[in-house]
Amino acid sequence: MSANKTAPVTLRTLADQLGLHVSTVSRVLHADPEASHRAASSETFARVRKLADELGYRPNPHATSLRTRRSNLVGVVVPQLSDIVLATIYEGIEESASDYGLSTFVTNTRDDPGLKQIRTEMMLDHRVDGMIFGDASLDPAFLGTVAAKGVPFVLVNRRSGDYPSVTCDDFLGGKLVGEHLLGLGHRDVGVVAGEPYASTGVDRSAGFLAAYAEAGIEIPAYRVTNSGHDARGGHIATEKLLASGPPPSALFAVNDFAAIGAFGALRDHGLRAGEDIAVAGFNDTPLAAELPVPLTTVRSPMREMGRRGLALLAGMMREEEAQSQRLLPQLVVRASTTGPR
Repeated sequence: MSANKTAPVTLRTLADQLGLHVSTVSRVLHADPEASHRAASSETFARVRKLADELGYRPNPHATSLRTRRSNLVGVVVPQLSDIVLATIYEGIEESASDYGLSTFVTNTRDDPGLKQIRTEMMLDHRVDGMIFGDASLDPAFLGTVAAKGVPFVLVNRRSGDYPSVTCDDFLGGKLVGEHLLGLGHRDVGVVAGEPYASTGVDRSAGFLAAYAEAGIEIPAYRVTNSGHDARGGHIATEKLLASGPPPSALFAVNDFAAIGAFGALRDHGLRAGEDIAVAGFNDTPLAAELPVPLTTVRSPMREMGRRGLALLAGMMREEEAQSQRLLPQLVVRASTTGPR
């Protein structure tokens, strides 16, 4: 086998075959698509692109970095990638990154402030061109220290302060659940409200309570309890609600895994979700429809959230103005919510 068959295709390879100067080939292959007319004539542009595709040319990322002083790296920070919601959002980020010629890498913080600072500094040490935070706290103090370093960043899933974010309209999603349960006749309800530092749980709970307030019904404080984001957190919070008095006729858990934990707590008390107590969740994870009692939930556009978050960041990296985006939720009604017994 000849060496030519295994030799990498370089700018010099293309230039020699086309009879062009290396600088011309480089301008064509590294031009912004919207500015291609400035790189070369349309005929030359087409010839270079055609041969590059035929020979499988791939740019050298190290050479590109030295030339542009950019790493083309985006750091993504999430509480835990084992969470299907965050994993789906990250898939959207990765898909969109390839459209912009960017690479991503992700790290987990477990929502621990100290670990978040360490992992963020690690990413900055890798000279990332931008960051995406999926673990933002409602307290924007930490993000202020990141902003001071001059690296653009975007929030996904959770909002914080006035920093650019792409989230589901969580308030509206919670309100949709409240209106649904009201329509079924539920007046005595409980809320598994999530963590108080995360906008997701805070906004979803607020929307739910607003629906009841607009109907002239005030949900007492003992019917609302904070919880972890996982099934265990939902189980513990539901146990607390059941211990506070007579069982409510319906429960709203601010994410699907907390709702699954609520299913378990109800089972332990001899109660059946969807029959004795209506239960609704949030996110519409793939598991929701496959439970023994399919879960009524709110579908949030998780993958699209990631795609738009990366696109927003790419614009900021080009020094474009950034506007936060709230994506519309959709109520998905299943067997876990029926009228009160």
